[in-house]
Amino acid sequence: MTQDTTQNALLALLSEGGGGVLVTLKRDGRPQLSNVSHRYYPDEGVIRISVTDDRAKTRNLRRDPRASYHVTASDRRAYTVAEGSADLSPVAKDPYDATVEELVRLYRDLAGEHPDWDDYRAAMVRDRRLVLRLRVERAYGIPRGTNDG
Repeated sequence: MTQDTTQNALLALLSEGGGGVLVTLKRDGRPQLSNVSHRYYPDEGVIRISVTDDRAKTRNLRRDPRASYHVTASDRRAYTVAEGSADLSPVAKDPYDATVEELVRLYRDLAGEHPDWDDYRAAMVRDRRLVLRLRVERAYGIPRGTNDG
């Protein structure tokens, strides 16, 4: 595989599933890991994740935006780790603000239509949700077909 082909294969794995492990850095430098759902937007090179304002991962990213995101193939033979800097949207304050609109887009991209969008929008404000955008700066791992051992 050429370097570009390998990189494309690694990034493709981000689009195959909707879940992975977000790694942020605690104050003492040790990793803090969270199982989360995500959507990868290859045209932007961004992974989006819905998070709440009061969680450790959100506090960690406000202090240090460096993060890694790990996904594996269903057979666990291939994996990708995407590294980058996180950008956090403002916390949702109104059911129709830009943050809630981005959360609606993310929900639709992950799960399709919600049965009650008014309830969903209100929940995003009530839960103090925001969007974590991880811009992929580097990816490494083992792409499909290279470790069939």
